[in-house]
Amino acid sequence: MSAAAQATADSPAKPKSKKLLFIIIGVVVLALLGAGGALFVLKKNTANEDGEEDSHVVESKHATPKTPPVFVPLENMVVNLADAGGNRFVQVGITLQVQDSKTSDDMKTYMPSIRSDVLLLISQRTAEDILSFSGKEKLAGDIVATISGVMGYELAEPEIEDDSGKKKRRRAPPNPLQGVLFSSFIVQ
Repeated sequence: MSAAAQATADSPAKPKSKKLLFIIIGVVVLALLGAGGALFVLKKNTANEDGEEDSHVVESKHATPKTPPVFVPLENMVVNLADAGGNRFVQVGITLQVQDSKTSDDMKTYMPSIRSDVLLLISQRTAEDILSFSGKEKLAGDIVATISGVMGYELAEPEIEDDSGKKKRRRAPPNPLQGVLFSSFIVQ
């Protein structure tokens, strides 16, 4: 063996730098602090959400639970429009949103009258009337009024002025017919 190799084997090993050890310990401590902070925030948010749910439960105990609406689809209708020349028509699919299944059953009894009145109502419109969004909204409102008339439901009257000049509106009981939904709307 050479003298240089012999000298390195006999001499004590150089101590490693403690700098790397401090860096590793620092990273671990930061990771633990970050995990602890995240856990604290998540527990705090979970506690708030549970508290909010409890307050909603308390409120809902006092309110009457609402039943989900029932949907009554009408058969698709093809109707000639009131355009000059009579060349335009609309194919419309309508679904009625009603309060409950009893109203749905009652409505099925009147279905021939309802379909007839809705067909007559649509046939009075022009393509220009029903192509706009506001025209479709007006048509939906008119359909609600027409069906409510067939079924005998009261509608709120428009505002009228009394002798003192104040506007008054007579409140009607809630209408079991909650809305008109268009499932298809094609104008040709």
